Amino acid sequence: MRNRRSSLRSRLTLVLSLPLVVTGTAGGTATAAPGTPGERPPFCGHDQRKTPNSTYLCAEAGDLVDVRIGDVHATQPSLGYDEVYYKLGRYTLGKDAINKRFDDWCEANGQLEAASAGPDARLDDPASFSCALPTGKETTDSVAAMKTVVIGPGGSLYLTDGHHTLTSFYETPDGGPDLHVRLRVLGNLSMLTRQDFWKQMVAHKWVWLRDPAGNATPVNKLPSGVGLANFQNDDYRGLLYFARDIGYSPGSVPFQEFYWGAWVRDSNPVDLPGWDRNDLASYLDAVKKVSQAQAALPADAIVNSGFTAADLGGLAAWNDGKAADKGEFAKLSKPYADSKPGKLAYALEYKAVHGLG
Repeated sequence: MRNRRSSLRSRLTLVLSLPLVVTGTAGGTATAAPGTPGERPPFCGHDQRKTPNSTYLCAEAGDLVDVRIGDVHATQPSLGYDEVYYKLGRYTLGKDAINKRFDDWCEANGQLEAASAGPDARLDDPASFSCALPTGKETTDSVAAMKTVVIGPGGSLYLTDGHHTLTSFYETPDGGPDLHVRLRVLGNLSMLTRQDFWKQMVAHKWVWLRDPAGNATPVNKLPSGVGLANFQNDDYRGLLYFARDIGYSPGSVPFQEFYWGAWVRDSNPVDLPGWDRNDLASYLDAVKKVSQAQAALPADAIVNSGFTAADLGGLAAWNDGKAADKGEFAKLSKPYADSKPGKLAYALEYKAVHGLG
């Protein structure tokens, strides 16, 4: 038994320490065929050939795997609904030459952005649009921008970044649970028992187990998949999305905005009594107050869960040193009537059109 456990630990260590190796193919899947000569042993030591997710049992850290978005499991109990409403507003009410949903899909798929999309192009028909970077030609930067997944027991897929993006794809008219996109593998923990799997997920901070009020969420209460109906709404998480590149820069820490949101909720760095989530001026004021508080933090200040402001991308100067009528805050401030509306305007317009206020 001791030798068996030692072997298991060795396999796990190997999986988690593998370098980034992009093996995506034109067909989208990145995992090697089980049993390929010179590759990996049949099913990588698993005796689970009948599992529906056997395709992913051999995936290694850095692989790009093609997934049906209805098959991924969530690793957080809530979303910032307003971020999803922005994306859906941009997808359905957008003023872009190429609809933003194609840019988002191409980026999520490791292909930078959309290159072309005809008037009849649909997300569920990848042949109807093209991306700037062909599959098989991924770069370090294009792969870094992809959403991430951990392979769990039985080859199950656990999303660690991309809940808002995949939920937006799920909710858009030409998306849905059968839509496919590639994800980058962070680690393969499929050899572990379910109990040990969750211990590793917590140890690596690959799961967010707090509800919008800050209460602990047990792993068996996490949503089974993506889609707005599966998640609670976290207003602070939504607010922090709009502070991107104004108070902090997005980085590689999973659940980055949740840590900042918990800081706003628990540390009370600003007073937001009049924050009206359906009024552009009020929402902009809330973003400004929170992002200014972020930028005022010393780099070594602890924000949440041991992460410092520097770890979480806190900017040294608000709005990157630009005046309020310049830079990212100026872009965010543009109303829906503008030829290039800001993200908040799209979110509020979508809510108004669909009666979500």
